[in-house]
Amino acid sequence: MTAPAGAAPAGAAPARGSTDRPVAIVSFAQADNVRREENHNEVEMLLPVVTEVLQRVGCTKSDMGFVCSGSADYLVGGPFSFVGALDAVGAWPPMRESHVEMDGAFALFEAWTMLKSGDCDTALVYSFGRSSQCQLDRVLALQLDPYYMAPLWPDPIALAALQAREMLDSGKLTDEDLAQVAARSRAAAAGNPKVQAAPAANSTEEMLEEDFIVSPLRRHAVPPVTDGAAAVVLAAGDRARELCSRPAWITGLDHRIETHSLGARDLTESPTTRLAADGAGLGGGRAAQVDVAELHAPFAHQELILCAALGIDPNGGRVSVNPSGGALAANALMVAGLIRIGEAAQRIMDGSARTALAHATSGPCLQQNLICALADEPGTPGAPGPVAQGESVARSGS
Repeated sequence: MTAPAGAAPAGAAPARGSTDRPVAIVSFAQADNVRREENHNEVEMLLPVVTEVLQRVGCTKSDMGFVCSGSADYLVGGPFSFVGALDAVGAWPPMRESHVEMDGAFALFEAWTMLKSGDCDTALVYSFGRSSQCQLDRVLALQLDPYYMAPLWPDPIALAALQAREMLDSGKLTDEDLAQVAARSRAAAAGNPKVQAAPAANSTEEMLEEDFIVSPLRRHAVPPVTDGAAAVVLAAGDRARELCSRPAWITGLDHRIETHSLGARDLTESPTTRLAADGAGLGGGRAAQVDVAELHAPFAHQELILCAALGIDPNGGRVSVNPSGGALAANALMVAGLIRIGEAAQRIMDGSARTALAHATSGPCLQQNLICALADEPGTPGAPGPVAQGESVARSGS
């Protein structure tokens, strides 16, 4: 069988010692995020997104050496929905394909590993989620500890409220802080046509008069239910430069996981975000030196936890935090994390930023955290520049 066009030639030597091979995001596309997608199924949602992301770099599916997707059958209520979704890519000619039952950001991690190894030169990553089709409180309870937590069926807002309450009681947060995060998100979302219709940017005083959904969380501090889809194209080395005049180079990528037991964690902090940033080359204050930070914080207080873990000032410091509006403006499950990476990469590709970091999370109360460092040159994370001879351009978690 003939190898796919994007695959590394048989017998070819790995580029620059294999693991030092630079990999970049060269294209990003997403569907309009909506409250409920009633007119299209998953394939129909994905098809225009996949078509757009490939057309932007003049490629077809046959040019992709690897395809990886992220989704969850539980959202659809049917087994192997990700197999059916492959119709949006095309089943012929045959392709190397993989799937993760997680956010598309973690599918990107798998594809990045493939390209770093020299196994292929290009990859398509996509994800989709229709949160409106299911009972989210029931579905997300299934990811909890099956012996002590899941039988109680706690919903995600209740768990996030426990986290926010712990922050309030410890003095790390005020109600005004939550309203300020929401106000920033709404202001940023007003300039993003892809998010759900952003509410009017109410004053913080007006937000604080809203009723509680689950105390201490009001409507403005809780993400919307969203249906959406997104896709990116990755390319390695010279191929990335051929496809994009200004690639967003992945200078570091790391993923860390905390214990399954919520009672064993300090929910007011995110040590795994800090560890992932270190692993991605953004430790030692480097995270606070990037131009843009897209943080996957579904709840307002979680943005503050992530900023603290990364050493970023969320209140008008050097770093522009969630200029897309973030997950408070659109939070399609299995998609929002990949969108954070795509939004950060897009700002490098369009020249509005030189360095960026993107964050994705999974699990209750920021249990799993992934950090992706991006730059306009395949150099040191957080400080773009040429790579010294023999210097590693990325670090991955062990």
